[in-house]
Amino acid sequence: MSNLNAVLGSFFHTPAYGGFELLERALIELDGRGFIERVTLPSDEGYDAHVIAAREAGAREPGTFMELGSDECGLPGFVDLHVHAPQWPQAGVALDEPLDVWLDQRTFPLEARFADPAFAHAVGLDLARTLLSRGTTTCLYFGSAHLEGSFELARACTEAGQRAVVGKVVMDDPEANHDFYRDASPASALADTEEFLGRVEHLDADCRRTVERFPGVFAAVTPRFIPSCTDEALAGLGQIVAAHDAYVQSHCNEGEWEHGVAVARYGKTDAEALADFGLLRPKAVMAHCTFMNESDTALFAQTGTTVAHCPISNAYFADSACPVRRIHEAGVKIGLATDISGGFSPSLYENIRMAVMASRMLESGVDALVPCSSRGAGRLSRISVAEALYLATKGGAEALELPVGSFEVGRAFDVQILDTRHPYADLTGFGIFDAPADRLARILYLATPDSIRKVFVQGRCVIDRDAL
Repeated sequence: MSNLNAVLGSFFHTPAYGGFELLERALIELDGRGFIERVTLPSDEGYDAHVIAAREAGAREPGTFMELGSDECGLPGFVDLHVHAPQWPQAGVALDEPLDVWLDQRTFPLEARFADPAFAHAVGLDLARTLLSRGTTTCLYFGSAHLEGSFELARACTEAGQRAVVGKVVMDDPEANHDFYRDASPASALADTEEFLGRVEHLDADCRRTVERFPGVFAAVTPRFIPSCTDEALAGLGQIVAAHDAYVQSHCNEGEWEHGVAVARYGKTDAEALADFGLLRPKAVMAHCTFMNESDTALFAQTGTTVAHCPISNAYFADSACPVRRIHEAGVKIGLATDISGGFSPSLYENIRMAVMASRMLESGVDALVPCSSRGAGRLSRISVAEALYLATKGGAEALELPVGSFEVGRAFDVQILDTRHPYADLTGFGIFDAPADRLARILYLATPDSIRKVFVQGRCVIDRDAL
């Protein structure tokens, strides 16, 4: 299929937090790089003429114009802010085990297999294609502690056509990590991080020269979390971040244990310690953050750091629910994440649903034996499904400072095309409750992977179920 230059159809998006827009029968026109150049609605002057011109151009160059059917609609491509790529073969496995068992007997031996670059590439390619098929067009990945394996993950994302930010994980403390899986020393961890940043930068440049509308692959500085890293490594990573203005990703305040390690080691919270090492800043994404107090939240807002909300994973391992509304109202950027494989599902649709449910449970509490007046967090903790969609799209775009996540002029045309009347996945609801908000809610709550028929990244088709 040729690269798209124009699409006519109906599109839902959330350009601002708190609501949504339906661009009904909109004509979206793209520039030569796959970025949105113009959005024309039926009420706009010249709409008919623009549509005729787009159709005629599509007739001259087949595949450059697409018109959605009356039962089809587009959503922005999702932005997943936290995925452990080496854990993909573990997804759905042993989630009933305690965290230490899950990590020591399953996760770390599996991640150690990324020492084999061929295995790393195969896993990464399958995961990137799976995520794309679920509508995720941009992803922030943890690689492994291996330089070559993590680079093969980045290369796999370029092959799949997914926009990606990838990190080589740092975990260098010999007292906190297994001998079979860790960095050899703080010096080697820092040297490998520097080399990884350079190699990914060259990979991105090479792909941009050879692939039309290449969406980009970027490197992130990636300390696993404070408990796995020495102070020397954390300080050095902070210096690398400052020197390269690099992306940063880590875990922060995920559970009671991680929260307690920083307090015991530094006499301060996880967030405060990360800030001291220069790891809280713009383009820094911290996963989970369920134990953040008001001071930590203010620190995130002050430094421009983003929270990656992992609602399914939190239910298994975080010992708490992330207070999304409180964090957002404090001025902190927040996006959504699957946290494969602590979160079993590669679909942000399932995490959108869980984000809404977790917020409701946080607000009202869950233990019926505790009086209603005292068992929940209150303060209107709940979020709407449209707000959860924002987290999965525009919120992630803000975190990574990338022009994606909505159908606004100047943003890359990342879109998932859904068929709301696909056999065995009918989302039309018999035409009852057919207001735009109801239509969007049905899609977000009921869509299956089979509902997503095509996925485009920057106007280039990367998934086409109808062609299978």
